[in-house]
Amino acid sequence: MTSHGQHRVSIVIPVYAGERTLPTLVGEIEPLTHQQTTPNGISFVICEVLLVHDCGPDRSDSTIGALSAQYSFVQPVWLSRNYGQHAATLAGMASATGNWVVTIDEDGQQNPADIGTMLDYALDSSLQLVYAHPINPPPHGWLRNFLSGTAKAISSRMMGNRTIGRFNSYRLVDGEIARTLAAYCSNGVYLDVGLFWITGRIGHCPVSLRNELDRPSGYSYIKLFGHFWNLILTTGTRPLRLITVMGFFSMILAIVIAIYALYGKYYGQVPVQGWTSLLIVVAFFSGSILTALGVIAEYLAVTMGIVMGKPLYVVTSKPTRPPLRQ
Repeated sequence: MTSHGQHRVSIVIPVYAGERTLPTLVGEIEPLTHQQTTPNGISFVICEVLLVHDCGPDRSDSTIGALSAQYSFVQPVWLSRNYGQHAATLAGMASATGNWVVTIDEDGQQNPADIGTMLDYALDSSLQLVYAHPINPPPHGWLRNFLSGTAKAISSRMMGNRTIGRFNSYRLVDGEIARTLAAYCSNGVYLDVGLFWITGRIGHCPVSLRNELDRPSGYSYIKLFGHFWNLILTTGTRPLRLITVMGFFSMILAIVIAIYALYGKYYGQVPVQGWTSLLIVVAFFSGSILTALGVIAEYLAVTMGIVMGKPLYVVTSKPTRPPLRQ
């Protein structure tokens, strides 16, 4: 906060396919770069908008360049290649200078006008992190909304914290927290899991989502599943513990089946078909072993990426242009 009691807010926007949506979004933010007051009368100003070019398929680089020339508060951050939304967000956080950092998507679903309300929410309860909590369903199909809700419910149980499980890409983060996370977060760590590691005061502010601007969603079901799997792997050792529990119950089940088969043979005069029982047991335990080995291998892959020093992102001095369309 400045000497005049004004809160300075940096906005970080990871840009993948924002060629057509960014001008409208930045135009909505422009009035907020002048002194504003929250609904509770707190003074704040958007001091900078960091557009992180994540090397998408369109000419977002040209749009970012034009916006930075048009608006003095727009600061481009050029990445060397596509690293993904979370890495791009962390790259923007590393360059942010505000007392607070807001992360927002490029597609226009999230309204920048809600920043004042989220700031009030954070200051009233002395929070370090405030997630936007949509009060209306996201503008997607029912299947995607259902799968998204299910994934967040599973992840909240994996993290052992049901509150942070209701995360959203629209966040208000204490500036020191954001810059610290960007400095120390390793490759392969899910952004919201990293925030969970270093924040203790988390809240959720009700907001309304809007329809996306002139562009379809950039996330296919395969990409969304990839995000979910990365989230599971970085929540800690709970999935490994789950496998241990599965192995324990598998042994109990095997013992129960053996007792049942012996009882049926010697007391119930029931013939036991060897091939059937053998096939079931082998298939069950083979599946359990392969599942365990697969999850352990995924953990090893994440660990190797960290140990080998694989960079989370690389910032360059000029934009990386997309390949020419054939």
